[in-house]
Amino acid sequence: MTGMKRRSALRTAAGAGVAAVAWGATDRTASAAAPRERTARQPLRVHIVGFDGAEELDVIGPLEVFAAAASMGHPVRPLLVTGGRPGRFTASFGTDVAAPGAWDPSAADVIVVPGGGFRDKEAPGVWAEIKKGVLTRELRRAERPSLTLFGVCTGVIVLHAAGVIGNRPCTTHHRAQEYLKGQGADVRTVRVVDDGNLVCAGGVSSGIDGALWLLERELVPQVASSVEALMEFERRGTVLRTAHT
Repeated sequence: MTGMKRRSALRTAAGAGVAAVAWGATDRTASAAAPRERTARQPLRVHIVGFDGAEELDVIGPLEVFAAAASMGHPVRPLLVTGGRPGRFTASFGTDVAAPGAWDPSAADVIVVPGGGFRDKEAPGVWAEIKKGVLTRELRRAERPSLTLFGVCTGVIVLHAAGVIGNRPCTTHHRAQEYLKGQGADVRTVRVVDDGNLVCAGGVSSGIDGALWLLERELVPQVASSVEALMEFERRGTVLRTAHT
């Protein structure tokens, strides 16, 4: 199915109330449950956590998706945050990023945890954050049924180190899957895994797919397809939905 035909199918399904729409692999489907009501006063609040060594696209890809939805008038409120006060961080390829928000999980419906720095345990990135223990501790404290933790790429390893994954289905970058399996994780070889309040996306660009999926799940398919069209991005691969909300 071409991108234009697929987006048309999504819009038609949304208007007709169709419960499931598949694209790419046949087991990728839209939510059968009614989307949660979102309004300008009760928007989908998305906090994207930045830290030194975070992969640029892991951060900016989801931010672009959620910010684009907000710019189109949909009830989404994205915010780039760091631990403690608002500050700056240097991403994996040296990009200096200003984060206007401070860590406050109680003010978020979705927390996005990026990856980065997996290959070098001595460099800034996920290993450094795990060693510091601050982010992992705060993720454990933040966990609640109404909060969706969204791990992108090797950010899933941070979530696993925080103890919030356990034996739940997940995925990560293909070069990190064997490591995560060795830690006892239930790793699935798909692009996105949705296990209710835990969503994981594989390597780098799949963070965009995961963010679009969350728009579709939390709002309606038409919102996701309109953002996808605006970004001229074509989703691919599989969303494996292992829990239904």
